Formats: sequence, C-alpha cells, structure tokens
Amino acid sequence: MALVEIDIADGVAVVTLNRPEAMNALSSALLQEFREAFARVAADAAVRAAILTGAGDRAFSAGLDLKEVGRIGLASVAAGGAERRESLAAPIERCGKPVIGAINGVAVTGGFEVALGCDVLIGSTNARFADTHVRVGVTPGSGLSQKLSRLIGVYRAKRLSLTGDFIDARTAQAWGILSDVVAPHELMGAARKIAADIASCDPDMVRRYKSLIDDGFDLPFGEGIKLERARAAAENASLTPEAVEAKRAGVLARGREQQS
Repeated sequence: MALVEIDIADGVAVVTLNRPEAMNALSSALLQEFREAFARVAADAAVRAAILTGAGDRAFSAGLDLKEVGRIGLASVAAGGAERRESLAAPIERCGKPVIGAINGVAVTGGFEVALGCDVLIGSTNARFADTHVRVGVTPGSGLSQKLSRLIGVYRAKRLSLTGDFIDARTAQAWGILSDVVAPHELMGAARKIAADIASCDPDMVRRYKSLIDDGFDLPFGEGIKLERARAAAENASLTPEAVEAKRAGVLARGREQQS
C-alpha cells in the first residue's frame, strides 16, 4: 500500500497522505513518496492544480513520526532519504502548480508546516491546528516560526507557538489560516471545485500570477509593488486589445453565473 496516494483526473491531482492508522505521521518513507508524488505532479503537463489531504477523518498529519525519531534520530527522519535537509513543504513549493490543502483533521507541528506550504487552505469542521515544537523541544526548521507570524500576526503566532495549544477550524478561519470551513462530507467536493476553477484558467497565466504573489510576499511591501510593476510592464507589452476583448465575454458570463 502506498504511503502517499495520487489520483489524476480532469487536470487535477489529488495527493493523499496515507497512514491513517498513524494519523498520517511523516515517516522517512512517507516523506520520500511525498517528494516523488509532487515531482510527478510538476512533470505532468495535464495537471493544472493539485489537492493535498490526509486519509481518514482524524488527521491531515500529526507531524514527524516521533516513534521513528526516537529510533533513528530527527535528522534522518526529516531528511526522508533526501541528500540534504530541506523544508518539509519543499516538494509542494518546487512543484510550482497551485495546491489546495484540504485539512480533514488535525495538522500538528510538521503537519502544520506542510499545510502552510499549500496555496489555499480549506478545512472540515474536524480540522484543528497546533504547533507543539515548544513541548517536544525541537526548533522548527521548515518555516513555521516565520510563516505563521506573517499569516496571523506576531501576537497570535506567539500565543499559539509558545503554548502548544490547539485551535479549532472556526478559529483558524477567523485568524486567516483557512479560507473556508465545511462539513467533513463536503470537504473534497469543495476542494475539487476550487481546483477545477483554477484548472479552467490559462495555466501559464496562473503560473505567472502565483509566482508574482509568492515572490512579492517575500519582499517588503514597497519592493513587492516594484516587482509587480516590472513584471506587468514586461508581460503585458504584447497584450493586444483583441486578446482582452476575446476574454471579456467569458468573464462577464462567469460574473453573472456566480451572482445568481
């Protein structure tokens, strides 16, 4: 049985962490398959968006497999067979295609870090988040200490990370971690709808816009604005009025459809 399952249909890849008996804990073997799965997503030109979720209804991922850490050490598990230590979310980030995280249960520490590597996060009402680094005694190495404060604000991030407390799905939505919260049986349908909407757009434009957002987010605001203007000047130079007009009718029709 694969530790990471992948199913591709209609331009969307569904990647599932598949250790439900261990709350989808990130073992070295699972992390190796995780890298391979997202390398496959990246290489498949037919895939325009991906969904990442966990098997079962208890956990998205409980984080690094601490039983395995106790046997072979933290570095060996985190490396997961990689030649060098990298972020747990690096396979998602390298993929370059939009990834929707469908958070079906708890996302704890390393699982939280993997979730924050996604481009969009939605959750079921079973979703819960916790950063337990302070309780385990391990310093985060996959960006959680920096990403979380930028996402929810430094005071909320300290509240979460310095206590190791859990927050539920509605709190996560109120704090800006989750964009949507739905009933458990609606989660994958909601994720597929978002993925299908992305897949219906021009893939090159999606790639460029995702890159613009990601690259600009890494910069101070003023530098991000400069980056946007520079790329707009370069990429819009060849855009003709005819090309815009050709898209206009579809945009208006979609607006009317979503209003009804």
